[in-house]
Amino acid sequence: MTELHGTVHPSFQPVADAVAAQLRAGTETGLSLAVDLDGEPVVDLWGGHRDAARTQPWHRDSITNVWSITKCVTALAALLLVDAGELDVSAPVARYWPEFAGNGKRDVEVRHLLSHTSGLSGLEAPARLEDLYDVRGAADRLAGQAPWWPPGTASGYHVLTYGPLVGELVHRITGRSLRRFVAEHLAGALRADFQIGLRADDLGRVADVIVPTGDLDVSALDPASVPYKTFTGPPFTAAAANTAPWRAAELGAANGHGNAMSVARLLAPIARAGTGPDGRVLRPGTVGVIFDQQSAGHDLVNGLYLRWGIGFALPDPRTLPWIPAGRIAFWGGWGGSMAVVDLDRRVTISYVMNHMDADILGSPRAAGYVTAIYQCLDRLSAGAPAGSPSR
Repeated sequence: MTELHGTVHPSFQPVADAVAAQLRAGTETGLSLAVDLDGEPVVDLWGGHRDAARTQPWHRDSITNVWSITKCVTALAALLLVDAGELDVSAPVARYWPEFAGNGKRDVEVRHLLSHTSGLSGLEAPARLEDLYDVRGAADRLAGQAPWWPPGTASGYHVLTYGPLVGELVHRITGRSLRRFVAEHLAGALRADFQIGLRADDLGRVADVIVPTGDLDVSALDPASVPYKTFTGPPFTAAAANTAPWRAAELGAANGHGNAMSVARLLAPIARAGTGPDGRVLRPGTVGVIFDQQSAGHDLVNGLYLRWGIGFALPDPRTLPWIPAGRIAFWGGWGGSMAVVDLDRRVTISYVMNHMDADILGSPRAAGYVTAIYQCLDRLSAGAPAGSPSR
């Protein structure tokens, strides 16, 4: 029988039961799930296996590629610079990156990059995945492109370009790569086991992603369309995440490696109005910037109905009905991983797994866990008795 490890507050036992049921059913291979409630880790679970053959146990320190949850961390890096007064989300990108003004982008603002509304959702053809591994070169190419739609008018998910776009701003302002900035000012400062670009000595604890049935198929799309150009600029498959070049690269959109607890440690200060375990991480006013809605509508790339704030999606029942209304910021990774930051309840939810579903955003497993967590939170707010962590 597949074992589930960790601790869970008695009030959240239904969450552990939901995870255990998925492991028993075999729909979950390996995972970690964390819930931080106002600084208290009320759920810290991990279990299953790191490999499809189910021969390598998932340990407490196992990590995996978290796909687009990486974008949350990249956005948080930019918000640190906003908080320090070094980056203005309403300023032209060209203020910090003069070359970016070319080809009709003089008026594109920082907020457009952070909210997927810049018109730069892919590299112009021809493009290879290897082109993104050269992060400075990719940034140069994007600086020379014309937008694929009028910036600020709609979102078009920046599937892989989010990293070189936002990362170049971090580099221009600080002189540090995004990889180094995150390591020093986020992962290191918040004691989070998370990295953009995998260190070679951590390879032995990485869980390969288990790719979904089928892959991205753009054959039916109009080659002149935004989604076609995005998913072929460059083309990529889920299996790329298991290759050495992908793991070693600085892909601020998609190759963050971590687990649920590390993601929760990075994002929980947002839920607590900017307060981290050792003091202030962001000012409340900077946290509020996240909720400045930039667009609402069907995304030009992935087709989902999305409300974008600054760096995070905002809840709407047309997006994911199992995320409630309120002052909530969220996003997830391809295949089902999920990060939810709830300021109303001062709670952070993080789910990281290796067995990908076919979903672009969320999955039935993610929905089940998040629903169970909110049911437990509702019971707590109604005055249900609490106890000590168990397991």
